[in-house]
Amino acid sequence: MSQEAAYIFSPEQLQYKFHNEHPFNQHRLSITNDLLMKLGALSPETILPARKATIDELLLIHDEDYVQAVIGAAEGQSRSSYRTTFGIGTEDTPVFPHMHDAAAWLVGGTLAAVDYVFDSGYKHALNLGGGLHHGFRGKASGFCIYNDSSIAIEYIRKKYDARVLYVDTDAHHGDGVQWAFYNDPDVCTLSFHESGRFLFPGTGHVNERGHGDGYGYSFNIPLEAFTEDESWLVAYKAAMREVTEYFKPDIILTQNGADAHYYDPLTHLCGTINIFHEIPKLAHELAHEFCGGKWIAVGGGGYDIWRVVPRAWSLIWLEMSEQKETLKQSIPKVWLDNWQEEAPVQLPPEWHDPKGLYPMIPRKKEIEKKNERTLLKALKPIYDQQKKVKS
Repeated sequence: MSQEAAYIFSPEQLQYKFHNEHPFNQHRLSITNDLLMKLGALSPETILPARKATIDELLLIHDEDYVQAVIGAAEGQSRSSYRTTFGIGTEDTPVFPHMHDAAAWLVGGTLAAVDYVFDSGYKHALNLGGGLHHGFRGKASGFCIYNDSSIAIEYIRKKYDARVLYVDTDAHHGDGVQWAFYNDPDVCTLSFHESGRFLFPGTGHVNERGHGDGYGYSFNIPLEAFTEDESWLVAYKAAMREVTEYFKPDIILTQNGADAHYYDPLTHLCGTINIFHEIPKLAHELAHEFCGGKWIAVGGGGYDIWRVVPRAWSLIWLEMSEQKETLKQSIPKVWLDNWQEEAPVQLPPEWHDPKGLYPMIPRKKEIEKKNERTLLKALKPIYDQQKKVKS
């Protein structure tokens, strides 16, 4: 196991739980941790602790009245403004006991990842409890109370004066992070997601390119519904390299939602586990090529917590810690036996999905052509600049 990678987890991160029927289920962290341990790719002794973010750290991004509203709601207070003004107590983001503390632990895990990379000699760090990219400065949204990635980016800017490339491969647009840095030329956001024509939050169009000094540092690749692996990966590989070469970051922060998979119940993409093999591979490569290896990865969406999330998120750690040889073995039988009785679906015995996972997509060629045009539009500012340099 590489000593260059830090795996961050604390049991307090499991407390982020809205209710038993809510699709956001942090039980996926326990299931993923167990898979990695049964593989021999992780042990309790090698897990590094998260921490709870302080109020001052939350205020790097969030408004003070919003943070106080979260604290008040968590303590049982009830005000109409919590729902109407702050988005707390909605169907998506209902109130639950100790909500502030639980959310602050997710943020603290990502901040710990930052310090492990910049202060403790690690090149890479993974906090699967993070990735809550929909949280806004003054409002909860889309299952997200505090936006750990935005807070971590601002923390990096203020404490370490580093330029940050934020890459979001969640099926939902990384809106909260994009808008937090829409005017900032030292933060570049790149989001691959299902088109907002079909999916929450309805943003992430190619013409959202930044504003003021930040113009040209926001990139969006909105993919058509029913996009399959090949088309998804063409866009990802092209845009990742082009944007990284263009921006030249000091560190890459990737948000790794696992909801672009066909099995995910909330989205309409037709990815297989293959894309989750490739996502961290290229991020790892580019981090070493441009950032001296500095790469932080967080979790995100992912609502098939049995068949998809454990495999997809394990692949990040196996890539980050250079344990890819582990993939030559099947999913450990002891892990399958441990969880199958609790799982409502049949657990996959292999790392890759079987062929014929879903019916043939009748509009395959049309979808691929639309995605090709979207990619060209999204990268047009970079191509235009390259033409100017050559001329």
